[in-house]
Amino acid sequence: MSVDSQFVHKMWDEHELSKMVQGGIPFPMVADAAGHIGSAYGVYDPDAGVNVRGRFIIDPDGVIQAMEVLTPPVGRKVEETLRQIRAFQHVRETGGKEVTPSGWEPGKKVLKPGPDLVGRVWEVWNPKDDE
Repeated sequence: MSVDSQFVHKMWDEHELSKMVQGGIPFPMVADAAGHIGSAYGVYDPDAGVNVRGRFIIDPDGVIQAMEVLTPPVGRKVEETLRQIRAFQHVRETGGKEVTPSGWEPGKKVLKPGPDLVGRVWEVWNPKDDE
């Protein structure tokens, strides 16, 4: 989503993104010309008339589970966003009976939250085990 029009998005997808992602991006881009959506999420800069770079992971219930706001000179890593989405999906699918430690990937060790885990995470999980 950006303050750019759908026409600018189309040109950007056809002339830039499609060269980086085969077939272009697989989701629609949203035009927020007036900055209303960006304002609601706290990323609209009214003086510059743009939305700053923000990433929001919103669950099926409409709850923001993660957010990141960056200034334009710093790029994002799509793989990390996808990893986080998979982690949130796993936790949701297990009803919170399993949680994912730092850097978790599908198939890796999960943690079972509860009083017995408090102060003992190091006994059941070491980040070096995933290296």
